[in-house]
Amino acid sequence: MKRELAELVAIRSENPPGREYEVALYLREALAPAGFEIAFDEFRPGRVNIEARLVNGPGPVFAFNTHMDVVPAGEGWSSDPFVLRESEGRLYGRGACDCKGPLAAMLEAARLLAADRASWSGTLLAVFVADEEIASEGAKLYAARRPKIDFAIVGEPTSNTVYSAHKGSLRPLVRVHGVPAHSGSPHLGENAIYRAGELLALVAETHENDVRHRTHPLVGAASLTVTRIHGGHADNVLPGACEMLLDRRLVPGEDEEAVKADIAAMLRRAHERTGLRAEIVDWKPTTGGATETAPDRPIVAASLAACRARGIAEPGPFGFQGACDLVHFRAAGAEGVVIGPGSLAVAHKADEFVPVNEFAAASLIYRDIARTMLAG
Repeated sequence: MKRELAELVAIRSENPPGREYEVALYLREALAPAGFEIAFDEFRPGRVNIEARLVNGPGPVFAFNTHMDVVPAGEGWSSDPFVLRESEGRLYGRGACDCKGPLAAMLEAARLLAADRASWSGTLLAVFVADEEIASEGAKLYAARRPKIDFAIVGEPTSNTVYSAHKGSLRPLVRVHGVPAHSGSPHLGENAIYRAGELLALVAETHENDVRHRTHPLVGAASLTVTRIHGGHADNVLPGACEMLLDRRLVPGEDEEAVKADIAAMLRRAHERTGLRAEIVDWKPTTGGATETAPDRPIVAASLAACRARGIAEPGPFGFQGACDLVHFRAAGAEGVVIGPGSLAVAHKADEFVPVNEFAAASLIYRDIARTMLAG
């Protein structure tokens, strides 16, 4: 497993631009000899999903899923981010925990199950997708085809605990309009940056009085904030427009279309109060919406039991503050959870690592959950 993780980390599938094709080729060579049927879906040059399928008699369909892309390496590393380094029980490298560590553990679990077909019956899938780190284009495309999947584990760094819910996100790009004028005669125009400041206050008010009160027992509160702002085009011109990017985090149970309508209503309130003119000019791509698998479902119980059996004293279930591809598998009809080695606290950072013991245990946790769900 360490050797394979080193080889996966060495494949530079940084997103952007992604280049997951080389990872998919590696996985095909690893899984085909174990009897899996391999299908590639290249939806853009170099961007590809891979599905490995093993049919072993009648029964449900169980899927392992994680993503092949990683975030850019960035600066500040103590060693080459694409050369796996082991030190004091940790494996360092870009993607070591997010998400090539879970990927390598799922690869091992799939082969363990292929070698022990007498213990389970059904169909085992290994679905590894592109572009999770930016817009989940790969998972969205895969799920849109409505594959038959009964149960799924999504690999993300959770320190081998069980996450059965996660938040979602919407990112509207809002343009606030003004009237340009010479900066020496500002009274002849309308400063869009000043007007945007008024909208900022309304965004904060909306979060405080409404959005943060929408809560979920596992993921906590919804939120609305501003993450980017840009206005003006010249040093001596009153800005005629100012754009701000809003970040709206959804909790399970919220409807995306209803939330979009809420944001549009907020802009109408701003106009009614002060005459401010603003419009949504774009919706930036995100991983997707919020979702949950109910805590009393069999996949959750099997996952908790498997984690306890591998020494996890408090396995959950918990809820992700961020988003991941579970929502897309839920949309396709699967019940699922999120489990993986490593901590989200070190993902996307320099000197990202996965603990060796968690990495090894994850492959057995994955195997045991799949075997339980396919036993009947």
